[in-house]
Amino acid sequence: MTRPDILLLILDTQRADRLGCYGHRTAITPNLDSFSGKAALFEQALSPAQWTIPSHASMFTGLYPTAHQMTQYRQSLSPDVPHLAEVLSAIGYQTLGFSNNPLVGVLKNGLTRGFDAFYNYSGAMPGLLRASPHLPWPLKTIAEASTRFLRRISYPIQNFVSQSELAFRISLNAWLTPFWTRLANFKGQNERSVDDIYRFLKQRERTREKRPLFLFVNLMETHMPFWPPGGVVDKVAPYLHTSKEARAIMRTWNRETHRWSAPLDKPLDELERRVLSDAYDAEVAYQDDYLGRLFAVLAERNNRDNTLSIITSDHGEGLGEHNYVGHSFVAYQELVHVPLIIHWPAQIAAGRVSIPVSTRRVFHTILNATGSLPSTVPGLALAEINALTLQETVDGRDPEEGTAYVEVYPPLDIVRKMRRHQPELIEPFGCLSLRRAIVKDNLKMIQIDEEPEELFNLETDPLELSNILSGSKATADNLNQQLKRMVNQLNLQRENLTTGAKLDLESDQQLMQRLRSLGYIE
Repeated sequence: MTRPDILLLILDTQRADRLGCYGHRTAITPNLDSFSGKAALFEQALSPAQWTIPSHASMFTGLYPTAHQMTQYRQSLSPDVPHLAEVLSAIGYQTLGFSNNPLVGVLKNGLTRGFDAFYNYSGAMPGLLRASPHLPWPLKTIAEASTRFLRRISYPIQNFVSQSELAFRISLNAWLTPFWTRLANFKGQNERSVDDIYRFLKQRERTREKRPLFLFVNLMETHMPFWPPGGVVDKVAPYLHTSKEARAIMRTWNRETHRWSAPLDKPLDELERRVLSDAYDAEVAYQDDYLGRLFAVLAERNNRDNTLSIITSDHGEGLGEHNYVGHSFVAYQELVHVPLIIHWPAQIAAGRVSIPVSTRRVFHTILNATGSLPSTVPGLALAEINALTLQETVDGRDPEEGTAYVEVYPPLDIVRKMRRHQPELIEPFGCLSLRRAIVKDNLKMIQIDEEPEELFNLETDPLELSNILSGSKATADNLNQQLKRMVNQLNLQRENLTTGAKLDLESDQQLMQRLRSLGYIE
C-alpha cells in the first residue's frame, strides 16, 4: 500500500455539541457537516484530558496523562517517549506544523519534536510560513531589515503588557480591541494560517513532492476571548450588535481573564449565559467558513483518495454549565466530549460510530495507516499500535471494548491565579482535586481523588444533571474497579519513563505575555 498523506487538524477548544453534524440545533457549520458526511464520525469521542498540554501530549504519544506526565505548564515531554512526528519523520515523511496556540509551538516543552518545520501564528511577530521571495535585492534587504526592527520594538511592548495587569486590561478596552488583537495575535492568526496551508498545498502539487506529507494544524478560533467578525455575528446573534447590555457583558468577560478558567461564585444569569453561548457559536461559525477553503484544496489534490484526514479537538469549553467556565477542573461532557472525524476514502468507510473511544488513539491510527513502521522502534509496542488503531473500531472490532477514560489534573498555575482573585472558591469546588472518568455503555462515572462521586446515564441525561450514583451501587463498583485497573497500568507505564525537564517560563517574558493574554497564567 502506498503511504497516505496525513492531516491532523485540531480545532482547539471545540465542543462536539456545537457542530451541526453532532446535533447542534442551528446550522452554523455547513463545511464541517458536509465533510463529516463523507467520513467516519465518532459520536462518543472523549479527550484524554481537559486542557491543551496533556491532551496534545496524549495525541502525539498515544499515552494517557498519568503515563506521559505532561500535566502542567512547566513540564516537558520525556525523552523516552516517541513523538508522532519523530516516528513519521524517521520513515520518510515530510512533517510540518502550523499552530495558533503558544502552548503548542512556542513553549519549549517537546511537543514540536520531529517536525521538519513548525510555524507559530501567535504573538506580535510570529514565525509564519514565508511566501517565495520575488523582491529585487534592494527591496528584499529593506523588507528583512524592517522585520527585524519591528520584532525588536514589539518585544518591549509585549513585555510591558505581560508585567502590567493595568496595561493588559487597557489593551482589551472595546475601542482598542481591533487594533491590539491584530498586533498581538492573542489567539494566533487562524484564518491566515489556513490560507497559508491552502497556498502551501497548491505549491506542493505543482512541485510534485515525492515524500508523503504529515501536516499538523492547531486552530484556536473558539478559545476566549470572543471577537467574531461582525458579519458572522449578524448571521448568528445580531442582538450582540444592538443590545448595549449584551455588549457590556461581552466586554466584561473579554477583559476579566481570571474568570476564563475558574468556577463561578454564582450561576450566570439568563442573558449572560446566552451571550457567552452565542458568541462561542459565532466563533464556531467563523471558523467553519474559512475551513471550507481547506476542504476545497484537499478535494482538488491528486492524492485526495489516499489522504488520511483526522479532525478532532483537544478539549471543549464550559459556558456556565455545572457552574464552571473554561476548561480547567472538571470532567463533564462540555469539556471532554470532542468531535472526531476521520476521512480516508481509500481505506475507511463513511458512517457514524457510536462506540466510545479516546482521542489518544489518533497516535495509533496514524502510525498504523503508514503500513511501513520498522519492526523495532524504541519505546513503541508495534502490536499495540496495530491493535489500537481507530480503524479497528470502525470495522466493528473495538480493542478497548467500548471504554474510554479521562484524566483531569488541575492546572496549578490556574489555581495560583485563583488564590489572588477568588481564593474562597478553591476548596468548595475541589480545584486541587484529581478527577478521573470512565465511559462505557452510555454510563459515565467520575472519581474525585480516587473516590466515586458521580454516575450519569448519558443516553437519558446527556447534560449530566442527575447523579444516579446512590441508586446504582453495583454498576458504580464495577466501573470503579475498571478505572482502578487502568490507573494501575498507567502507573506502571510511568515508572518505566524518565520525567521531562522542568521549564523556566519566567526567562521568556514574551512567552509569559502570550500565556497571560490567554488566561493561562497570572
